[in-house]
Amino acid sequence: MIFQESIRYRFLFTTVLCGVVLVGYTQEVTQRDERPATIDSIDVVRDYRPILADAVKIRQSPDMTNKRQYQPDFSYSIIDKKLDINTGTKRLTIQEMPFSRTQQLTNNYVKFGAGNLGTILGEVYLSSDYWVDTRVGGYVKHLNQQGTFEEQKFSSQHLGVFGRTVYGPITLDGEVGFKRYGTRFYGTVADADGTSLNVSPAKQAFNDIYFTGEITSNYDDQATDALVYSAKADAYIYSNAFETKENSFALAGYINKQINAFNVGLNVSGDFTTVKDASYNLANHIGRVNPYIRFQGPNYNITLGANFVAEFGDSSRTNIFPSAEVDFALVPKYAHLFGGIGGDVNKTSFKTLSGENPWLAALGSSNDIRNAVDRMYVFGGIKGNAGATFGYKVKALYRRVEGMPFYAIAPGRPYEFNLLYESGENASTVIGLEGELNVRISEVVTVGGRVNFNEFDLQQQEEAWYTPKMRMAANARFNISDKLYIDGELLFQGQTYGLVPDGNIDLSDYAITEVGTTGMRKATIPSFADLSAGAEYRATDRIGIYVRLNNMLGANYERYLFYPRLGLNVIGGINFSF
Repeated sequence: MIFQESIRYRFLFTTVLCGVVLVGYTQEVTQRDERPATIDSIDVVRDYRPILADAVKIRQSPDMTNKRQYQPDFSYSIIDKKLDINTGTKRLTIQEMPFSRTQQLTNNYVKFGAGNLGTILGEVYLSSDYWVDTRVGGYVKHLNQQGTFEEQKFSSQHLGVFGRTVYGPITLDGEVGFKRYGTRFYGTVADADGTSLNVSPAKQAFNDIYFTGEITSNYDDQATDALVYSAKADAYIYSNAFETKENSFALAGYINKQINAFNVGLNVSGDFTTVKDASYNLANHIGRVNPYIRFQGPNYNITLGANFVAEFGDSSRTNIFPSAEVDFALVPKYAHLFGGIGGDVNKTSFKTLSGENPWLAALGSSNDIRNAVDRMYVFGGIKGNAGATFGYKVKALYRRVEGMPFYAIAPGRPYEFNLLYESGENASTVIGLEGELNVRISEVVTVGGRVNFNEFDLQQQEEAWYTPKMRMAANARFNISDKLYIDGELLFQGQTYGLVPDGNIDLSDYAITEVGTTGMRKATIPSFADLSAGAEYRATDRIGIYVRLNNMLGANYERYLFYPRLGLNVIGGINFSF
């Protein structure tokens, strides 16, 4: 501010001075002009010569004489105390830590529960980690329930023994076990008069004795030209309460050799399956050979190969399919673009079919087993994650399939189902969209979900029977505290359609559409939502109390015609870890 004031005053003074000079000069010119001009009067005016004034002299010269300043005499004495320059870094005094009990990790637990609908649940899991590189154990599970409809009963048992050991450069892994699932043909089907057409529901039970074993080479992060290999064997004996039996034995292996940025590998497998019934016998064997070469870099992965598939046994067929996949890091760790094209033979087995629909009729010439063939399978999408808290995947697909299996009501026995295939000269088309999401919002809340959309363009069948166009599953977990946990699940399925033969069957609960002139009717099965939730409280480090509610909406929805699911089911119990 002082500097600005000084500039302002100097500028004002200069302006006034210039004004005075200009006025004086004007008056002088005026007086000069007023004098009479004569010939003998001459004014001589010299040229302007600027003269610089002498520079301002230094009024006081510096005194260059050296003068010694006064220096006081210092006297030193013995220093008996050091200066502590390490402030705050003295030796710490050991403090006694307060008592805290760390969580004890356990390998074994026992679980028991009971609830409405005659529910009894029991589980025992035993495992030993006595050896550092070996783990062995076993488990037993039991569950039985009974619904409100006549003979609506379910029960399942599972017994298994497993082992795993790391031996030098390889890892051995295996399991042998037994599964049993029991139910009844309790289909609630009646005629137009309301009389039940299923007077004496028959029992159904499936027994599965299985074995799986695998040997795998261990990963070596120091090897730049590593040889990776694996061999796996699977076998099972599967049967139902009648005379249907399926035996299967499969061997599979792969080998991969890394050469700089290249990987050369081979996948080989053989599946040998035999299905027998009272009047049916089928040998259904499949062999595969899949050589490939992979180009791998920091942000990309490209795999090119071919898939040779041969079906042999009672019928033979050979197919060659392309096999190509690509994975590109659009934004490393956050967004990867992926895609591929391929094809394969999808084995149709009695074990898989009865796992989806346990009310299958006996196999025979009109109810046989056929494999489906993916003539073309094209897919692509984007996936990624942001650390351990967010992960996602979006995938679009296009399939051309031959021999897709569906289910249909068996003529004369509307509480049983036969197999129905989409066959013909041209393959059917399936266009789908899949999405997955997993988010850990905080240390307390974790949510996830999956959704599927499918659109079918079939050549022979009017609908993809009992196959929904939309499925959605979501889950959430809340860690309220170190002792209280809450979780929930939601399952939603869009409406489906079932094929029913003409006859004296009460279909008043369904929307019915005639299917051309085939003598069949299409029944619409409404969409449904199944909401479940559970909570567990850890009373101690070893004892927990839990409760679970299944089908909280209490809807008697159907997955298959005439077979309603269980209503609201509450299970509570206790578990003990040791």
